[in-house]
Amino acid sequence: MSYFTTQQGVAMTNQTVNQINEQFETFFGGPARAFAELTISHVEALVNAQGEATKAYTDVSLQQLRKALEIKAPQDVQGYIQSQQDVAKELGERVKGDAEKVVALNRQFADEAQKLTQQNVQAASKAAGSAK
Repeated sequence: MSYFTTQQGVAMTNQTVNQINEQFETFFGGPARAFAELTISHVEALVNAQGEATKAYTDVSLQQLRKALEIKAPQDVQGYIQSQQDVAKELGERVKGDAEKVVALNRQFADEAQKLTQQNVQAASKAAGSAK
């Protein structure tokens, strides 16, 4: 076996390894990283939304506890109860808004995941076509 034949064999092996690496990146590595990044961003947005909601609900609860401590006379009870109705309405609207926010985040995630899947299928089809 000559030196040139060995060098050609090594070059062909390197080319094959590079081609396998490119195909792996195209079909698995790149799409997996892109989907992981999308998922992490989605989880972060959900956690932030939940944190904001938790803070808002906690603030309202603490505010109502402080108002309860201000009750000194029987007539104060009636005012407190009336304010509770307003708070319940406000919280109901807040819960509805928070639920809508989560639905919108989930819808956005689903749309972006679908786009990502379509892009990956197109890239894979293109790569498979050029490999022929």
